[in-house]
Amino acid sequence: MATTNLIKLSVGTESVEGLAEWHQNPRAQGPDGLPRHVTRMWPKREKEVLNGGSIYWVIKGVIQCRQRILRLDEVIGSDGIRRCAIVLEPELHRTVQATKRPFQGWRYLRPEDSPADLPEGRADEDALPPELAGALADIGVL
Repeated sequence: MATTNLIKLSVGTESVEGLAEWHQNPRAQGPDGLPRHVTRMWPKREKEVLNGGSIYWVIKGVIQCRQRILRLDEVIGSDGIRRCAIVLEPELHRTVQATKRPFQGWRYLRPEDSPADLPEGRADEDALPPELAGALADIGVL
């Protein structure tokens, strides 16, 4: 079976560390304490997403990290509308940075179009400023 990923803007986040901090907030966690992102749309390609897929986070216009998707939970909002909670593994994996134009909601991201994880020795390096990372990615250096 094929695998597919999701890509999502991390609105209001300034850094990977900021995203990690947000995931520590009880409002960002499900009843099991795992971080999750609640969205209106349920992935039609659910089986592919749950077959080893990750969510790639765009922070300040640059893909900077990913989290493995563990499951999709149904959530009924206070308005009675069914939503999808994308339940995530807590660990953030830094990726090679790649620029991404703004978009709404989430999108599918094919594995062959997904940025690679940073090698182990580089995962703890300070990220480049988003503007510099974007400029380098635009000219194919990153």
